Amino acid sequence: MRLLSILFLVLILAAVGVFAWQNHEDVSLRFFEWGFAIPMAALIAVVYLLGMVSGWSLWRGLRRTFIRATEHKVR
Repeated sequence: MRLLSILFLVLILAAVGVFAWQNHEDVSLRFFEWGFAIPMAALIAVVYLLGMVSGWSLWRGLRRTFIRATEHKVR
């Protein structure tokens, strides 16, 4: 099972590497008065990481709310 997990991880990393290699063109971004150009692969990586962080914090907040709502208070 461990070998299968490592193989799966290597395949994902290879796919990400091929994607980054094939999409090295710069993408122009503008936000209000700021403008800059970054590689498309870097932009996708940053957006993915921001999505992971926001999803993790939302999940944690919902979990904490559920735990507080279901715990019994003893007096």
